[in-house]
Amino acid sequence: MSSQFPSNSRKKTSEKQEPFQLIKKSMNQFFQERPVKNFLQSMDQFFSNPFPNMSFPVSVNETEEEHIIKAELPGINKEQIHIDVFDNRLIISVTHMELVQEENTQHQIIHKSQTYKKSSRTVALPFVIDEQKVKASYQNGLLTICVKKQKGKKINILP
Repeated sequence: MSSQFPSNSRKKTSEKQEPFQLIKKSMNQFFQERPVKNFLQSMDQFFSNPFPNMSFPVSVNETEEEHIIKAELPGINKEQIHIDVFDNRLIISVTHMELVQEENTQHQIIHKSQTYKKSSRTVALPFVIDEQKVKASYQNGLLTICVKKQKGKKINILP
């Protein structure tokens, strides 16, 4: 009898596991088939880069005389770039507006769409910026802004 008992328990265990294996197999197929798989891939892409083309790299270097701010803006026209100064913050904004229009052979508009994108980066400096002492240039997709440092007053510590 003891030899029959283990075989019966194995059979019961495999019967219990089989429905879960079928569910597992069905779920795997569901997530691997086309509509769901593509949706999940697009979600992965979104969360790896949630705002594509909405930001641009900025670097800040400091010398003895000035702060040099560089922004990489390939494919952007000079007219699309705006620089604003507020107290100790320098704000670089880039706007892009695109109008796409499709026409048929009779020059009738079939499809028209317009996109507007705006991105900005803010750089905070340790002093109030004098806008008269800010110089900016733009060449080959690289925006360079030089901000002269403000001379502070030296305070002597009394004994």
